[in-house]
Amino acid sequence: MPDLNQPLGGNEMPRFGGPATMMRLPAQATAEGLDACFIGIPMDIGASNRAGTRLGPRQIRDESRMMRPYNMATGAAPFESLQVADIGDVPINTFNLPATADIITEHYREVLRHGAVPLTLGGDHTLTWPILRAIKERHGPVALIHVDAHADTSPDMFGEAVAHGTPFRRAWEDGCLINDKVWQIGLRGTGYTPEDHDWGREKGWTVVPAEACWYRSLAPLMEEVREKIGDAPVYLSFDIDALDPAFAPGTGTVESGGLSSWQGLEIVRGCMGLDLVGGDLVEVSPPYDPSGNTALIAANLLFEMLCALPGVKRRGAPGA
Repeated sequence: MPDLNQPLGGNEMPRFGGPATMMRLPAQATAEGLDACFIGIPMDIGASNRAGTRLGPRQIRDESRMMRPYNMATGAAPFESLQVADIGDVPINTFNLPATADIITEHYREVLRHGAVPLTLGGDHTLTWPILRAIKERHGPVALIHVDAHADTSPDMFGEAVAHGTPFRRAWEDGCLINDKVWQIGLRGTGYTPEDHDWGREKGWTVVPAEACWYRSLAPLMEEVREKIGDAPVYLSFDIDALDPAFAPGTGTVESGGLSSWQGLEIVRGCMGLDLVGGDLVEVSPPYDPSGNTALIAANLLFEMLCALPGVKRRGAPGA
């Protein structure tokens, strides 16, 4: 077995130096030989309100420089278990959103051909639909854990079928999802009609509004999610605006009353034991994140996704 890539440590190079990759991991051009990879999609041409998510992948990588290789809470040691690298960004067409969707699908076909699990740094939420098209080709329809303030199931936006408010309707239309194994967690805010969150429910999806999450641990919810999903392949899509703007102000469509950062961690850690075949963290907008804290939380959530992948070794239970 080849030596496994390791993040560059803070005692080898100061945290403010070294490569500008996710967790200062080695970079490579393709996913060949990898078990998992970090990949950026620098786009905001699908965003409807504040722009800036095209800068998200770069900022998430920058804030990830503080992270270390072991998960002290869960015991996960992903870099003792998997070959991981940063494979750079998808070369989108920033002037053509439908063309960009096709570029993303083709790019992820190649990643998946190597058998690597893609963990994506976004970028606006439009990107999840073309990723799911490629995922379906390799794994068939998948279960979905969608963490977000918004359902993203609009039929169109300004008459356009492709936008960050439509990806899960498009994914459903393309047969990418297992209807009774779709979870939407954290939905909230105002709507155009009282039925705005019901489209998914009518398809058999489970919708958990933010208000149902207030003042509670989400560990029991994730036990229910794991039981319902079982051994089906599952994709995790985490929009940073699921978190309350007190924790993550750097995003384009903020809504009050959201999840806490620790609830976000509980959701991702609760995916351990599932057949996680991919994940994304989207909608980080650095122009609205002057402290870098939104990108820092995003980087940590992506690391937790890596820690939750099948095959990751764990060094004992928390508190052991």
